[in-house]
Amino acid sequence: MSHAPLPEQEHPVHERPAEQPEQEQPVLQSQGRRALRRFLHHKVAMVSLTVFLLIALASLLADWIAPYAFDELDLDNVSQPPTVEDSHFFGTDKVGRDYFSRVLFGTRTSVMVAVLVAALSTIIGTVVGAVAGFYGGLVDNVLMRIVDFIMTLPFLAIVLVFAAFIGGGDPIRIAIILGLVMWTTIARIVRGQCLALRETEYVQAGRVLGAGDLRLIFRHMVPNTMGPIIVNATLVVAQAILLESTMSYLGFGIDPPTPALGKLISDGQGSMLTQWWLVLMPGLMIVILSLAVNFIGDGLRDALDPASTGGKRKKKS
Repeated sequence: MSHAPLPEQEHPVHERPAEQPEQEQPVLQSQGRRALRRFLHHKVAMVSLTVFLLIALASLLADWIAPYAFDELDLDNVSQPPTVEDSHFFGTDKVGRDYFSRVLFGTRTSVMVAVLVAALSTIIGTVVGAVAGFYGGLVDNVLMRIVDFIMTLPFLAIVLVFAAFIGGGDPIRIAIILGLVMWTTIARIVRGQCLALRETEYVQAGRVLGAGDLRLIFRHMVPNTMGPIIVNATLVVAQAILLESTMSYLGFGIDPPTPALGKLISDGQGSMLTQWWLVLMPGLMIVILSLAVNFIGDGLRDALDPASTGGKRKKKS
């Protein structure tokens, strides 16, 4: 008995669903990377950073870039104005020394002193401020009263007194003198940050887990205050350049024959009307360095500001 073939049953075909376009995953960026991106988009800060780095690099390579030694005499070209002849780009002084070379070496002195001052004052101020903010109470009161006392003293007078007793002349010694009196501002900034951070959950959790005070301060609290610390250190560089130049101008800074920008201005001020380049060139270098560092500090402050979103906010309709 034959059976009629059964109709083929339609089996559902399990088709693969159409591939959906992959959604862009949000790119998780660290706070440091976002700050770096904002800083790189800060045009004034980037131009200033380029100028400062070029000047600093040229000063560090002064032994190879300078056309003459800073104390080399050219008696055939005494008091010569700026010219490209004989490579006297900034002219010569009263005894025929090439002023471009002297300004270049003087810039190296200023940059070296400024960087050392920023490093020393930042270390001292960060330690004092972090300890005061972490412990609070009596420790905080004692340390902050010391800070208040130093800040009430006439700054330049104290620096000159230190220079008179300790002795100037050497860039490292000048940097130590300035660093010992320029740490108070960063100490107050770090102290304020640490007063707030010591009540945060992760610090309290560290206490419960038995973390020591030094670990809590320098491993957990200080890294979270790096934004203000970096900005302040940058501004200290500009202040140190001006102060070192002032000390050299007044005769308490770098001793001859090592060139210093302030000393160059002091030596040339007597003939400023007839030999204007003796004052203009080192003075212009001080202005350029100070402005560049200040603009860099402004860019860092904008980039490290946690309230900054790095983009334009949409207007509410």
